[in-house]
Amino acid sequence: MSAALVWFRRDLRDHDHAALYHALASHPRVYCAFVFDRDILDALPARRDRRVEFIHAGVVELDAALRAQGGSLIVRHASARDAIPRLAVELGVSAVYANHDYEPDALARDDAVRGALGAAGIALHTFKDQVVFEKAEILTGSGKPFAVFTPYRNAWRKALTAAHVDAYPLEAYRSHLAVPTSEERLPSLGELGFEATNLTALRMPCGMSGARTLWQDFKQRIADYQRTRDFPALKGVSYLSAHLRFGTISVRELARFALMQTSEGADTWLNELIWREFYQQILWHRPDVVSRSFKPEFDALRWEEGAEADAHFAAWCEARTGYPLVDAAMRQINQTGWMHNRLRMVVASFLTKDLGIHWLRGERYFAAQLLDYDLAANNGGWQWAASTGCDAQPWFRIFNPVTQSEKFDPGGRFIRRYLPELAAVPDRHIHAPWLMSPMEQAACGCRIGTDYPPPIVDHAAARAATLARFKSVRATPA
Repeated sequence: MSAALVWFRRDLRDHDHAALYHALASHPRVYCAFVFDRDILDALPARRDRRVEFIHAGVVELDAALRAQGGSLIVRHASARDAIPRLAVELGVSAVYANHDYEPDALARDDAVRGALGAAGIALHTFKDQVVFEKAEILTGSGKPFAVFTPYRNAWRKALTAAHVDAYPLEAYRSHLAVPTSEERLPSLGELGFEATNLTALRMPCGMSGARTLWQDFKQRIADYQRTRDFPALKGVSYLSAHLRFGTISVRELARFALMQTSEGADTWLNELIWREFYQQILWHRPDVVSRSFKPEFDALRWEEGAEADAHFAAWCEARTGYPLVDAAMRQINQTGWMHNRLRMVVASFLTKDLGIHWLRGERYFAAQLLDYDLAANNGGWQWAASTGCDAQPWFRIFNPVTQSEKFDPGGRFIRRYLPELAAVPDRHIHAPWLMSPMEQAACGCRIGTDYPPPIVDHAAARAATLARFKSVRATPA
């Protein structure tokens, strides 16, 4: 009787799971495994990493769910390139099943695993799972990848059928789950070499149950998404990004529900799911965007470098720019590992167009901080803000950090939440506190230069420098 091994990666759930379904439907004995990949973990700069803690919580819950159904989760702390082939041989399986990953490093890892398995006479079967459409499934009429979102979205919607968002029916095959002959024990976070972060204090819902809690809450608010999504002080977004990243919820379930609604909010939110897939297909077709501009002409841009640029970058990272909305957003990411999407655009624009610093530096800072870090989405978002990417914001459109603040945090509620030093600043000055007179500063207990920094750059002068920077590479506003 043939046996199989399901290799969980960014798909930490026991339902609507492509690889798990195909394995269970094809084999009478199916083992399940997850690898805390040392090729990834050993390279992390800090031993307190929210992502590792979030993943660990998801793995613990997945193991409990599989055990309740007669299976279990085999967990290894090793290089996945070595651990998966070795485990497959030890278990005597004829095939390993996994879901597709699209990032360059993951593709190289999978190629190495496929080769090692093949040498042992074991097949590796992989399936689409984390997106509705992948790779080259959505192309232009001339067979090329889309570089503009709106026609991609239109083609995505035109190609969609009910089957694309149907759930995989695992229930009939759950009896095929198997457990290894030797008892398995999940390593603790400490045994992995990591320490607990502030996820518990943040009350971050983890695992499949956490995803379900957030999803049930957002279902009640999805009709208001279009109206509330840009205001960080409001509870307007889904907060599901980390769960989508690690697969504790199925994208098919989310898309299916959104498609069944009639509200503008649900339709707008579905577009956000499509944006996610748009950036995934960009990364698939153009892996060079990881380190280069999507538009090659912008690789010639002369970004700011040297001691002053480094000082400005440090001020941006440490929420010391003197622009309240920018600083509040950076406090949010530093304290929670998450940032509201509108603010991601604001701070990225500020770094690249007010400070003139290369988008790669900001992209890599986000990569180190974000709980929901996804290479395709993060890269796409940063190149959008920097105007170097596909379907990006035109280079001559430059966010004004003060007017963005006035528009999207009009009462300063979000600013005051993360910048308590500005709590008593009057509403009329909360977006530009440096405009207060010395008497007004004394009255509200916020002295600019002492309690809160002055702006590190003048926006008007920075805007002029950015326009000159882009004009120098002969970019056109097309």
